[in-house]
Amino acid sequence: MGSGTDTPGGKTPARWDRVVLKVSGEAFAGSEGFGIDGEIVGQIAAEIVSVCTEFDVDLAIVVGGGNIWRGMSGAGAGMDRAQADYMGMLATSINALALQDTLEQLGQPTRVQTAVHMAQIAEPYIRRRAVRHLEKGRVVIFAGGTGNPFFTTDTAAALRAVEMEAGAVLKGTHSGTDGIYTADPLLDPSATLLDEVSYLDVIQKGLKAMDATAITLCMDNNMPIVMFDLMKTGNVRSILAGEPVGTLVS
Repeated sequence: MGSGTDTPGGKTPARWDRVVLKVSGEAFAGSEGFGIDGEIVGQIAAEIVSVCTEFDVDLAIVVGGGNIWRGMSGAGAGMDRAQADYMGMLATSINALALQDTLEQLGQPTRVQTAVHMAQIAEPYIRRRAVRHLEKGRVVIFAGGTGNPFFTTDTAAALRAVEMEAGAVLKGTHSGTDGIYTADPLLDPSATLLDEVSYLDVIQKGLKAMDATAITLCMDNNMPIVMFDLMKTGNVRSILAGEPVGTLVS
């Protein structure tokens, strides 16, 4: 955890030295609900560049693909579930390339690694290489989920965070909710925001956060999760500064 004093490089110590930020595909779509909204991607990229400039932190990102294709929707329409999930992995790669391009236009060195090999456009996922990129100050974007069907990109975020020996997973939401509530705040006006909740409570009470596989993986490895509103400018900065934002799952 940061001490509050500048590092030798002039940057401020962050709450965690290394984090994995989960960005859902739907966040890229903006109000349209599908496709890629360049303005929204620019907003997310600007926030990432801002925190990388201010804080001494290694930042990796896992992107979803729901703005282009959702495997569960394909399976629900009668498509083979594994085939539908592989299509979703390709969708995450499109988002990763869009975010990479925007980050690099802002001057932030970035690498994309995919769990599904596509050598012409991105590096294959290699853990040691990813760690080296982070150590050199590059943002690493992980695409392709885990590379396996039947696993969500939430699980991919938890897995990569454990592999990268990150301090936390920052799970950004895009639907206007700013954390985990006692019930769905869009349906129940009496629902209250939880500042902190345990992994077991999330699983046992069915609280909407990440899927059960991701939560269990984080619990088994003592990996904190911060669920917060990604679309509110400054939230990532506030979290890294140690301010109470969203809900902490630990």
